[in-house]
Amino acid sequence: MFGLNRGRLLVATAVIATSGLTLSAMPAQALSPHLEVGVSSTEIKLGVTLPMTGTASPGYNKVPSAMKAYFDYVNANGGVNGKKVTLIVKDDQYVPTLAVAKTNELILKDKVLALLAPLGTANNKAVAAAVNPGRRGVPVLFVNTGYSGFANKKLFPTTFSLLPSYIVEAKIMAQYLKENYSDKKIGLLYQDDDFGDDALAGFKQAGLNFAVKVPYASGSQGVAGVPATWITKLSAGGAEVVVLFGVSSATGAALATAAGMKFAPKWVLGSVGGDATTIKALGVPAGVLYNATGASFLPATTDTTDEYIKLFQDINTTYNKGAVFDNNVLVGMNTAFVTVQALKAAGPNITRKSLITAIEKKGATFASAGLTPLNFSATSHVGYAGYWFGTYGPTGDLKPNGGTYTMYTTDSAAGAVVKSTYSRPAMPAKGLPN
Repeated sequence: MFGLNRGRLLVATAVIATSGLTLSAMPAQALSPHLEVGVSSTEIKLGVTLPMTGTASPGYNKVPSAMKAYFDYVNANGGVNGKKVTLIVKDDQYVPTLAVAKTNELILKDKVLALLAPLGTANNKAVAAAVNPGRRGVPVLFVNTGYSGFANKKLFPTTFSLLPSYIVEAKIMAQYLKENYSDKKIGLLYQDDDFGDDALAGFKQAGLNFAVKVPYASGSQGVAGVPATWITKLSAGGAEVVVLFGVSSATGAALATAAGMKFAPKWVLGSVGGDATTIKALGVPAGVLYNATGASFLPATTDTTDEYIKLFQDINTTYNKGAVFDNNVLVGMNTAFVTVQALKAAGPNITRKSLITAIEKKGATFASAGLTPLNFSATSHVGYAGYWFGTYGPTGDLKPNGGTYTMYTTDSAAGAVVKSTYSRPAMPAKGLPN
């Protein structure tokens, strides 16, 4: 019996020894923790849907190349925790059903870690309903829309905003109008959907009354004769100051039509509708913006004294084929800059969950070009919440009134509008987050 047991012991010992040799000979990566979807030992994949073609594409189709340019710059300098960042772009033509289909492709076929800066309120709402990234645990980073609803963690648990909400913008705009045009009749032209509803809520919260309000259906700005009805109503209502709270194609149509009809109020443009590049791409001279008032939360694109503008311009020249550096390029690069910090903060073994946690825990400390702080926390997925006002020059460039960025901040609720005392942290060395 002893001899039999001894033989079994020797066999068992040999098996264990052989197993140890086999384990020691296995590649190191075979023993590493399971990698998350969209992450390999060398790459992190992100995906974006937006209109690369179609009527909504002018201007917005410059955002992906700008994000890619910054990611290429980071990749050339070691990447994120040793991994390169890859951005996969899908054209949704600004059609909600296409946005749903393309988002499913990104998640199921391309297997991205996260969605980045998908454009548009209607598209993002359609994706939330049909694809449900929140239930799937897929991060939706820094949506390219100011719709206030996306900050609701219960409804959109994995979605983070970056742009100030349209409610915030309207409240701040109301404060500016009260300070500068309290004795004037004010008119409002607004897009009649969630975009415009947010604006109306903000103006109401601020207690601003309009002498005349003209809603327009999204897309109707391209219908012959429609812009003329807007101008006729605004003129008949006696508007001396007109707020345009719509997309840039509507702004271009309104300003060009007003010029032809000799209607010349003081124009105050919302941040979405004041993009000179888009207006010029539609065949409307940027000069129609001359002397209009505009708003932004980022520095002026021509402000080369700003360290972020200077860096992004240099990156644009080297990595973006020298595309015209405008607000779309600035927004794209700044979004990518914040994204890289989130990816780094999520750690070397990044997961979707660690990415969301990193933004909630550390996002408020991320550096950015924004002139107001980010408001991320465990209870808030809100990004920026402030604006400065400026005047458009003859070529469509927006510069701050008086040469100084006077920032106003507020929230999407009942908070007061106040002048900001925020001091932006210095940019990391070489614009590479550490």
